[in-house]
Amino acid sequence: MLIIDEIGFLAFDNRNADLLFQVVSRRYEKKSLVLTTNLAFRDWPSIFPNATCATALIDRVIHRRRHRHRRRATALARPDPPRPAPTKKKEDEA
Repeated sequence: MLIIDEIGFLAFDNRNADLLFQVVSRRYEKKSLVLTTNLAFRDWPSIFPNATCATALIDRVIHRRRHRHRRRATALARPDPPRPAPTKKKEDEA
């Protein structure tokens, strides 16, 4: 597990933003990664050199979560399949 603590404590220049993106890209969906920050995602462009970099990082961080929520929402939106009518047992016929 890799823990990157306090993202946003200092702003990133282009080189450091690229390096962080490479680390996150290589680890996401392969190994555990924990990022901590006190900034909301909407504030990430203020610490990265451009909004594209911030958006790409956010996409990597929440990709699996977004996919899981989309699958769950789709499953919840489907109506339950009809249940078969109960069958009579021989004891009920007597």
